Amino acid sequence: MKFSTKGRYGLRAMVDLAVHAKGEHVALCSIAERQGISMNYLEQVFSVLRKSGLVKSVKGAQGGYILSESPADIKVGRILRVLEGPLSVIDEDAENSTENESRIQSCIRMCVWDKMNESLNDLADSLTLEDLVDNYWKMNGIEDTMYYI
Repeated sequence: MKFSTKGRYGLRAMVDLAVHAKGEHVALCSIAERQGISMNYLEQVFSVLRKSGLVKSVKGAQGGYILSESPADIKVGRILRVLEGPLSVIDEDAENSTENESRIQSCIRMCVWDKMNESLNDLADSLTLEDLVDNYWKMNGIEDTMYYI
């Protein structure tokens, strides 16, 4: 499976939003600039994300986008499925379109493609935006600091 630009850029933009929101709306132009993504393209991606309920938008001078849920509740698999469709290593419709699937095809489907699909979906559904944000901070030498008074 090869992810499209929409999926790759959309996931990057969602992580950027989670990193920079801090409870406030983030302007799309800020995300576009930080990520080096065309503003027009990002508008299309965020239209899909908004319609799916992953982000909320506010118009006006203080407007922008904010996550609709906590980053801990948003799975990477959900984001990718919204932007890419089903996560599958092959086009299942083409592979299963004939009633005369040979025994070899059936064996390969069950032993390879189905297992790869399961692994891919399990991985995508095991990661949250919060996981990616935490890793981003760690990779940049910034740990969550807790202050006790």
